[in-house]
Amino acid sequence: MGSEDEQKYAAFMEKVKRTMYLDNISPQVTDAVIKTAFEQYGTVTNIHFIPNYIEPNYSGKCALVELENEKQAKSIIEVLSSYPFMMSGMPRPVRGRHAEPEMFDDCPPKPGRKIQVFWVDPKDPQFEVAQKLKNLTKKHVAEQSFLQKKQLEEEEKLSKQQAETLKGHYEKFEMMDSILCDGTSKRLSRFYGVNLNDD
Repeated sequence: MGSEDEQKYAAFMEKVKRTMYLDNISPQVTDAVIKTAFEQYGTVTNIHFIPNYIEPNYSGKCALVELENEKQAKSIIEVLSSYPFMMSGMPRPVRGRHAEPEMFDDCPPKPGRKIQVFWVDPKDPQFEVAQKLKNLTKKHVAEQSFLQKKQLEEEEKLSKQQAETLKGHYEKFEMMDSILCDGTSKRLSRFYGVNLNDD
């Protein structure tokens, strides 16, 4: 590997240091929600939601959130580990930790690194143990998927309720604004003898 590859990898590692990994994010949460949630702690420069190829129906989202610098990333991770952090009014605390190089699609090969892969032969004594672990993992995934499906249904219901409440508040505001603008409020105040002056 030449010096150009080493410089490229070093620049990539700097990006990793200022990036945090978030998971357990509600499907209702968008890029804008994440930026708004963290703007009090730093400047979000990039958000990349990570597809879940293993569990495509998984109700939680994962994302790599890049901050302006490493200090800001550390600050937010400390906040997330100190108390439950909710986004967009969703009853699901977001979890955060430092990102790792393997989480990035554009991770360059580490200079001088060699990877070797070995398959466990069916005759190997550890093959049976590996098979049992595989079956146990499948069982846990099925149980987790069921619980996540229920959680997603509750969050979708809550999201609709929040949208309806917001719409109701907006309609009330429009009605009050209309009453104040067309003079209806003054006529009603004179009729009922109510003083509308601020003082």
